Amino acid sequence: MKKIGIICKKGKPEPAEILKDLLPWLRQRGHEVYIDIDTASTLNIEGTLRSQIPSVAEIIIVLGGDGTMISVARLVADKALPILGVNRGGLGFLTAVYQDELYEVLEKVLAGECSIEERIMLTACVFRHSECIAEFVVMNDVVVNKGALARIIDLETYINHIYVATFKADGLIVSTPTGSTAYALSAGGPILYPTLNSIGIAPICPHTLTNRPIIMPDNILVEIILKSHNEDVFLTLDGQVGFSLKQDDVVEVKKSKFKTKLFVPCERDYFKILRTKLKWGER
Repeated sequence: MKKIGIICKKGKPEPAEILKDLLPWLRQRGHEVYIDIDTASTLNIEGTLRSQIPSVAEIIIVLGGDGTMISVARLVADKALPILGVNRGGLGFLTAVYQDELYEVLEKVLAGECSIEERIMLTACVFRHSECIAEFVVMNDVVVNKGALARIIDLETYINHIYVATFKADGLIVSTPTGSTAYALSAGGPILYPTLNSIGIAPICPHTLTNRPIIMPDNILVEIILKSHNEDVFLTLDGQVGFSLKQDDVVEVKKSKFKTKLFVPCERDYFKILRTKLKWGER
């Protein structure tokens, strides 16, 4: 692992401060380092376009929060590059390494002593008049949701071509286990252990309160047909990418052929992360 890509949270000074010590530390050990061009410009050094880093690096270090991690996971998905997330953001379910332990963890990563955890991803295709007009790969979730002023929407839903229900709701979330602690959690969905091979489906504010989240194996095909007309409805991917939908559009969601690979510190305790981030046990 001699070629290391570093991608940082945009608009924050902290990553650049970390890099002032991290860059010479890595280079003294014989590593080639490729830094995203936005961060490099703040250090007055040569950088690399984010889109090009996956083609030249063997591993990726992310300095930022979970949002940055998720965007990088999509960026490197087809290269299957392992990612080490260093928490410089907020919640930090994915960026489980903190700044004060960075060098200790990096020593283990570069020595091959840190395990790699694989997480499933999802692929979403939008079909309009039987033609796929857009395709996306996501780490967390695929969401069909109404705009701020739109009324409740009708979402006809099938699993493996078998009719499930027509949800009358503000929207519908299809999530990976990784995404179960994101939007799906706020919609009342369960927390899934991140390495499970499962897909969660959760309605958002359903008109019928008996519409509950459901967990399915990851070999299913989910089809969501927008039946409402003249409404402001969007497909949202990982909460970061949006696509406008029209009546009778079909959104197909299934497990992606790509997986996210995350370096996991040996001493990491997933349940400690849940206790800390979700404040379990506090009064």
